[in-house]
Amino acid sequence: MLVYGDRPRSRAPGEVLADLRRQLAEAEALPAGILWHTALARLLIDAGMLAQGLLDVRYEQEGHDEQGPEQERALALPLAVARALWESHRSGYFVRSALPWEALEALERASLPDSVTLKTPEGYAYYALYPEAYMEAARGLPDGRAARVIGIRSIGTSLACAVAAGVGAVLAPMTVRPGGHPFQRELRLGPGVEAALRRSERGTPFAIVDEGPGLSGSSFGAVADTLERAGVPVEQLHFFPSHGGEPGPMASEAHRVRWRRAHKHTVDFERLFLSPNESRHALASWVEDLCGTPLAPLEDLGGGGWRREHFSREEDWPAVHVQQERRKYLLRTGRGLFLLKFAGLGSRGEHALERSRELAEAGWGPGVLGLRHGFLVYRWEAESTPLEPTGFDRRELLERTGAYLAFRVRHFTRSGGGHGASPERLLEMGRHNTREALGEEWVRSWSRWEEQLARLSAELNVVETDGRMHPWEWLVRPDGALLKTDAVDHHDAHDLIGCQDVAWDIVGASVELGLEQGELSEQVSRRGPRAVSSALPRFYRPCYLAFQLGHHQLAFQSLASQVPAEAERLRAAARRYARALERELAAG
Repeated sequence: MLVYGDRPRSRAPGEVLADLRRQLAEAEALPAGILWHTALARLLIDAGMLAQGLLDVRYEQEGHDEQGPEQERALALPLAVARALWESHRSGYFVRSALPWEALEALERASLPDSVTLKTPEGYAYYALYPEAYMEAARGLPDGRAARVIGIRSIGTSLACAVAAGVGAVLAPMTVRPGGHPFQRELRLGPGVEAALRRSERGTPFAIVDEGPGLSGSSFGAVADTLERAGVPVEQLHFFPSHGGEPGPMASEAHRVRWRRAHKHTVDFERLFLSPNESRHALASWVEDLCGTPLAPLEDLGGGGWRREHFSREEDWPAVHVQQERRKYLLRTGRGLFLLKFAGLGSRGEHALERSRELAEAGWGPGVLGLRHGFLVYRWEAESTPLEPTGFDRRELLERTGAYLAFRVRHFTRSGGGHGASPERLLEMGRHNTREALGEEWVRSWSRWEEQLARLSAELNVVETDGRMHPWEWLVRPDGALLKTDAVDHHDAHDLIGCQDVAWDIVGASVELGLEQGELSEQVSRRGPRAVSSALPRFYRPCYLAFQLGHHQLAFQSLASQVPAEAERLRAAARRYARALERELAAG
């Protein structure tokens, strides 16, 4: 099934450096504390992305990864920020270090390419992966100051700096970009890197740093293969992954055996922030100025746990992919109930905060109090209930949904297009998922859209779409007012859809809420700045169904052996979308 995708961005290095200079100036004005620490984390992420982009340019130019002054200069800024972040973390946010202006200025003076391709560090954006966890894990590395730290790009760039800072490594980290088939990655190294590896003293620990392992663990495996060929014994290999599990089902047997034998270093989120040794590290302490002193431990609402609060019967629970849900916690204080939801480290969280405030001020979203180190703080809507479309006045639901989507068009338009799947990509996804789920005979129905792709592209007015119009994503307040929850970041999620025309949400509301598609388009056209295309909703409808089918089918397969009850909900949902897709394709 085609469901996932990334959207790399091309930027001029000078623009990124100007943004980093602005961030340094803003951080300079902050006292020690969680806000200072949050600013450092954003600097590390953005400086790491720039270093990744610069190193990837050199990789493409030279055909291999190299080690030398240019590489060290690119990593000097994120490494210096990582050291400041580590000092802040291990002091309980009391220590405020000098900021690395010299490292920034060295990059500003350097000869840089016209543009770099920046790739989203998915762990920071979606999965609450914190660089501090790698710093803490690095404490378990023996003889760490002598370690050779090797980061796997993309996210391994900044994570390698985090590990190097955590162990106080004397040598700067190096990074590599594994290439080739996703399940059989290989390295291409230049003579400088190979010489550096050969110069390593006997017994030197090698720290291999990345998120994952995923389906195959082949990126970790590629680095370890290279080191073993260079004569490094497995006893000197130290993996720094994002979880304590093994590589997925596509891993080679040789990689599995080595993974079990090699040292692995992880510190999970719960140990780091939910039951930490230092109370100031506790998630609840980050938000105490906003919410007050906790009266009880945080209640975990992630992994679908929020359904316990909204549905009296488990049989009414909607299907969710519990492994991919954002972390969410319910906090009880003397001031009331609050929802702490992970929205992304760095600029991701800042953007989510901005959107949350706009939605709340317009009456569309729950009240938001602020952002603390990746977590948005909302007031918990204890008296509100999930929307039940059949029990809500249909005309009012139509008008309110139309007004909400028109608001998004007016306020969340992406100038210049934005990042989302093109009609060509959506057509490819629709065909592929249809073939996988329904069979080849149904694929021919997609051919009617081939000649319309140019017209569809021309009619796009791209917005930050909601992407989740399901009834349980709406709350009804006691006075009957509708609130839209989880409405700030699905346009930039870890899937291939991305930003689309508002017609995508019109189709979503039609499918999920049972609203008439044409009437809803009229509502949005009347309330918004422009008329909705008549062709786009017709094209989007089978695409939406094929995407939801693929998403739920993949989630079912992932959870079938681990969470059988959840998997059954997902399989039932996949079947509903499959039947709807059949009807849509048959209608032509």
